[in-house]
Amino acid sequence: MLLIGLTGSIATGKSTVANILSSPPHSLPLIDADLLARQAVRPGTRAYSSIVKHFGPTTPDLLLPPSSDASSPSSEQNDLPSDRGRPLNRAALGRRVFGPTPSRVRDRRALNAIVHPAVRLLMLRAILAHYARGRSWAVVLDIPLLFESGLDVFCGAVVVVGVSSPEVQMQRLRARDTALSAQEARERVGSQMSVTEKVDRCRERGADAGRVVWNDESKEVLQVEVARAMEGLEQGRGWCWRWWLWASPFVAAAWALLAVWNGWRARRRWERREKDSEKKE
Repeated sequence: MLLIGLTGSIATGKSTVANILSSPPHSLPLIDADLLARQAVRPGTRAYSSIVKHFGPTTPDLLLPPSSDASSPSSEQNDLPSDRGRPLNRAALGRRVFGPTPSRVRDRRALNAIVHPAVRLLMLRAILAHYARGRSWAVVLDIPLLFESGLDVFCGAVVVVGVSSPEVQMQRLRARDTALSAQEARERVGSQMSVTEKVDRCRERGADAGRVVWNDESKEVLQVEVARAMEGLEQGRGWCWRWWLWASPFVAAAWALLAVWNGWRARRRWERREKDSEKKE
C-alpha cells in the first residue's frame, strides 16, 4: 500500500484535490490531518489540557463561550461543548500563533509540539486500519504541514498542489474567509512554507515519487492534472504488487523501510543543495 502525502500552501486548492482523489474514479481512502487535529484537541484530551495550560493564562478568549455554539446548526461535533470543558476558540488561537514576530513563531512552535504527536498517533492507527482492510493500492495523507513536520519522509510518494501566483493565493484565501483582513491574510500565508519551496522539495524525489499539480485554471483542468499525476504514481504498482504487500506483513515492512530511506535521501539532497546555494550567495 502506497502512502501518498498530499500537501500545499494555504488557499492553493489542496482540499479540492483531496476531494477529487477520494471520489470516483480514484476513490482512494483519505486521512485528513486537519480533522485528526480537531479530534486530538477535543475537550478532555491530553493535547487540549496542554494547550489550555500553556496558552490559557495569556489568552482570555482561548475557549468558546458556553452559549456561542450549542444552538448553531453549522457547528461541528468537535466544536460542541461537553462535560469535559469548552472547545478551543480556533480563531483566537490562530491570532496568537500566525505571524512573523518572534513571539508568534515561538507560540506556533509550542502549539505544534503539543498537537503534532497526538495527530501522528491517530494517523498511525488509521493507516494500519486501511492496511488491514487491503482494499486500495494507496492511501492519501492530507497533511498541510507535510514537509514542516517531517512526515514526508514516511510517504512513498508526495503530491504538492500549487499556484504560480502569490496574488491568486491571497485572493482565494480572502474569498474563502471574508473576515480576514489583508494583513491577516499575508501573515497566514507568510507563516507557512512557500509554494516554491514545497515544489522544489517534491521534485527532488523524482517523477516516480513526487508530483506537482498546478491549480491555476478551472476545476476541470485540475481534474485532468490529478488524473495524470495518479497515473504516473500507479504505474508499476499493479495487483501483484498490492497482493504481496497485503499478504506478507514482512514484505510490506521492508517496502515501507525502503520508502522511508528514499524519502530521507531526498530530504538530505534538498538540504545540501540549499546549503550550497547559500554559500554561493
